[in-house]
Amino acid sequence: MKKTTLLLSALAAFALPATTHAAPNKNLNIYCWSEYIPQAVIDRFAKETGTKVTVENYASNEEMLSKLAAGGGAYDIIQPSEYVMEALVKEKFLHPIDRAKIPNLKNIAPQFLNLAFDPGNKFSVPFMAGTVGIVVNTDLIKTEIRGFNDVFKPENKGNIVVLDDAREIVAWALLANGMGVNQITDKNLNKIKPTLEKWLPLVKVYDSDSPKTALLNGDVAVGVVWGGEGAILLNKNKKFRWIIPAEGSHMFIDSLAIPKAAKNVESAEEFMNFILRPEISKEISEEFPYLNPNLAARALMTKKELENPASFPTDEEMKKMQIFRDIGTQASEIEEIVTTLKAQ
Repeated sequence: MKKTTLLLSALAAFALPATTHAAPNKNLNIYCWSEYIPQAVIDRFAKETGTKVTVENYASNEEMLSKLAAGGGAYDIIQPSEYVMEALVKEKFLHPIDRAKIPNLKNIAPQFLNLAFDPGNKFSVPFMAGTVGIVVNTDLIKTEIRGFNDVFKPENKGNIVVLDDAREIVAWALLANGMGVNQITDKNLNKIKPTLEKWLPLVKVYDSDSPKTALLNGDVAVGVVWGGEGAILLNKNKKFRWIIPAEGSHMFIDSLAIPKAAKNVESAEEFMNFILRPEISKEISEEFPYLNPNLAARALMTKKELENPASFPTDEEMKKMQIFRDIGTQASEIEEIVTTLKAQ
């Protein structure tokens, strides 16, 4: 079981700054989500800058924190989601960025800057955002699905894929019970436990890396997935339908940040600026079509790309979205509840 709070405490031991941040040999060690930065983009940066780039991937924020706690000085770029970003800032684990070296930050839409998890963007630049929603194979499911309770019906048992993410799963149950995604108290967790006990035995596949795979293969007929995964499914086959849950959902914002112990800060800032170039950001969206916060990149996108509902929610749908906040010690309790119920 992953213990987010304990891991953050362990990270403090690795938060000391490196002796030097200069990198004359041009190295860059990246630790990022899987299926998020195309290899072609990494290769182009390496070729343009003469930088030796090493990339490792993780499937969850908790996996990232665990690895960092085991050796936090190994990476120059990490890619935390909003609530983990908030915790890392609080723990003083991050190196401040020099915005003068990242002029392409001007390309980011204002609504994705200066957010509560990093006021003033002192430690991060937005990479991608996205929503969590429902994908239905309409060839296999004929009944109307509007929200989470429609997904988790007995008739769908063994036919469901969901994200392997305890924070997400608990958020859906909170929403289904009329609560906000950050209203995580012992009282509320007790209230939603019957919902989770009813839902989780119905799930066939837990997959945060590539939940689209089970849907594409026909192993399941409905799933709760990342928006980028949903967008790929919609592009591949018209039988797939994207739904923002009636109860509301989570909008995530993944950023690029630099650990305080990073040894190649200049290369990291150079990479950040490179990623925010319009043509590079567009290339990323072509392969992984999430909600791109880069307005200059959007200007290069096709009408079809911009109208994919899983990539770009409507204004009305955006009003239903909530952003995760750091929940401190409740994180480990959530992990324990979901892990226990999954095993039953």
